[in-house]
Amino acid sequence: MGKKVKREGESPCKETFEPLPVEGKTPATVVLLLSSSEEDILVKACDAIHAFAEKGDENKAALLAFGALEPLCQLITHNNKQVRRNAFMALGIMATNGGVKNALKKLDVIPSIIGKLSLEEDVVVHEFATLCLASLSVDFICKVQIFDNKGLPPLIQLLSSPDPDVKRNSLEIIFNLVQDYQSRVAVHELGGILPLLELLKSDFPVIQHLALKTLLNVTTDKDTCHTLRQQQGFEKLMDILSNTDFSDLHAEALQVVGNCLSDSDSFQLIHKGGGLTRLMEFVLTPNMPEIQSSAIKCIARVAQSPENFNALHKQSLEKVLVELLSVVDVSVKTAACQAVSAMSFHQASKDSFRELGGIPAVVQLLKDESLALREAATQTLSNLTHNSPLNAFAVYEAGGHEILVQQLYGSCPATVANSAATLANMAGQEVVRHSILSHGAIQALVEPLKSTNTQVLVNTTQCLAALACDTEARAELQSAGGLQPLVNLLRSYHKEVLYNACLAINVCASDQPTTVEMCKFGALEMLQEINQSVNRRSSFSKLATISLLNSNLSVKYSLTGHLSSTDVISDGFYDAGKARAGQRILTLEELSKHPVNQHQPIIVVNTATEETVDVPEEKQSNPSEADTSSKAERRTPRKKKEDEKQKDEIRPESPTEKPWKMMDDVSLQLLVKEAKESVFPQSDEREQYAALARLVSDAMGGAVEMEKLHEFPWVLHLSELKFQLQSNVVPIGLIRRGIYCHRALLFKCLVDCIGMSCTLVRGEYNRAWNEVLLFGGNPSSNGRSSQPCRYIVDLMHQPGSLLRANTPAAVQYQTI
Repeated sequence: MGKKVKREGESPCKETFEPLPVEGKTPATVVLLLSSSEEDILVKACDAIHAFAEKGDENKAALLAFGALEPLCQLITHNNKQVRRNAFMALGIMATNGGVKNALKKLDVIPSIIGKLSLEEDVVVHEFATLCLASLSVDFICKVQIFDNKGLPPLIQLLSSPDPDVKRNSLEIIFNLVQDYQSRVAVHELGGILPLLELLKSDFPVIQHLALKTLLNVTTDKDTCHTLRQQQGFEKLMDILSNTDFSDLHAEALQVVGNCLSDSDSFQLIHKGGGLTRLMEFVLTPNMPEIQSSAIKCIARVAQSPENFNALHKQSLEKVLVELLSVVDVSVKTAACQAVSAMSFHQASKDSFRELGGIPAVVQLLKDESLALREAATQTLSNLTHNSPLNAFAVYEAGGHEILVQQLYGSCPATVANSAATLANMAGQEVVRHSILSHGAIQALVEPLKSTNTQVLVNTTQCLAALACDTEARAELQSAGGLQPLVNLLRSYHKEVLYNACLAINVCASDQPTTVEMCKFGALEMLQEINQSVNRRSSFSKLATISLLNSNLSVKYSLTGHLSSTDVISDGFYDAGKARAGQRILTLEELSKHPVNQHQPIIVVNTATEETVDVPEEKQSNPSEADTSSKAERRTPRKKKEDEKQKDEIRPESPTEKPWKMMDDVSLQLLVKEAKESVFPQSDEREQYAALARLVSDAMGGAVEMEKLHEFPWVLHLSELKFQLQSNVVPIGLIRRGIYCHRALLFKCLVDCIGMSCTLVRGEYNRAWNEVLLFGGNPSSNGRSSQPCRYIVDLMHQPGSLLRANTPAAVQYQTI
């Protein structure tokens, strides 16, 4: 019979080969072996990959390209201890490569690695597992994964590992994690402070440095500082600071100490142990700038507490700091500035720094090239001048205000904010304020008003409020384009920004031109909206609203329908009718440019003569005599004459369009003149008001019987005036047929012109009236009543009659 041949589908031979040596000469071949089911092959393949990866980044990248990463991530959880060990060695070394690290982030390998950090695992596994996590923990997402997978507890345990590499890697991971608040708190709660302190005794400087850097982060938490004190942490830190062999650790140790010294208990603990003396030695140590600046920062933290401050003050720290402001090293000068700033919260130190010549020294630092030093110097001057007029004047004498104005143009928000705060502190003294303004402070503040930085806005508006109390400063702010960004701040929902913006607007509302401009930008409407909001309104917003209205009586009258006796009408006042709340009231110039419409005219007051328009008061001449022709006829030639007169003056400014100006009102000038000459000289106050009422009535059509009021042709007359003037704006002196609202406005105008007083109140349906305050009733021994009474002045029906307020006659006059 022939030889038996194995049929397809039969079972293979159950016998196995003797162990064979496996050789792989290419990385690709070895990577393929990672998929083997035989543990010996896996052990050797992982070992070979580890050895190959150790030779450089190119090899690590090649292994990534050949697909080594995924099988290695699976093998770290293999049941065979040796396979696990070698797989971790290979993976740990590969993870130090950037490309491998990015690939690992996508494989969700962190939970598997953390699972092998238990104390039962091999030390080598700990070393390379922590090496892998150290590489990954610099990434924010990986940090979150480590924290969420409870990686911190085993890592804290590994800080006590006998292997220094495990300690270093674990410490590096923890350091990366404690950059975030939740990990800082967790390290404290998991008992991580004591093992961190123990690592300060390590024989390896890299571990000591990492331990100090980690402590520096975690001690920003107050509870952690308390635990550190309980664990004799201060003693361990002072041991390092007292050991000259550890000079490379002194700077970081001082920073940790500085974190813990803000509370008086910690300070007293160090002070009793001679720590303060040691700190002062570091402060005075030359040629070691890093340590010196760290010691100064430490002192600055100490100085924040009033209890600690007294001990430092007794050590004459102010004198030391003033001397340090003049050293060569920038970091030391910056730290000294910060310490001066911290100590300046105490009045005794403020005075000491001034007396020791510290203020000129700080002013000089404003010229330094270092941005950090300039920021520290401006912060120091801000603190030194706060509630200290003497220090503010010392900055002025040192020329600091001029440099601070220039700092407002800087790119660093903190420097700009500090400079504005310092200038605001200085502006309380008139001579200083004038000097600040002379160096262009208003112009320099315009750009910071557009900042998005909250503190810049707060300090800039405070500074503006302090400087804008001068008329020239407000005019400069307007011409520099600063009013619009200031008004825009009313849209802010930040309380302090809004408060200070309202305060600055309140100051700027002292002048009519700036008030009109701010109203043009919508300031009044925004303030009305703010005042209706429970969350945004304040006493500042109400004050700003009142100031805007008081400086813009036309708007006030339109919105409130009331002018008090102290509201004195001046040229340019106009009555545009009753306005709705929130409605922007157009300026007179804007209204005058509208085409003639069917609405009631805008009545304007202008007592200035044609020669005095847009001319300073001291150059104004007396009113000229008016001719006898009708008002409408004489307006046109006089206007033409005025236009020709100004033609040459305005040509350089605008060759095509002349500047807008109000119409002259000669008739009103004559009425004012007559009131001054015939009414004001009368001795009896009642007769003065009565005579003025008759003058107004005669000028506007005379007395009209109540029953014939509907026949009075005032509507037609005003329409004719608008048509003749081709304008919606009508000078009040041109009105020959006036109703209640026109007569009351004219009466108020004449009263204010001759120095008397009355109110102006708008009613419904074209009603308006004036109230005057007179002594009446039962006279006292001196001929006058002890209490004045309010009277409504009749200008319409029985001109000159004074109607006692709230009587039927007065009520009838006020209503239909």
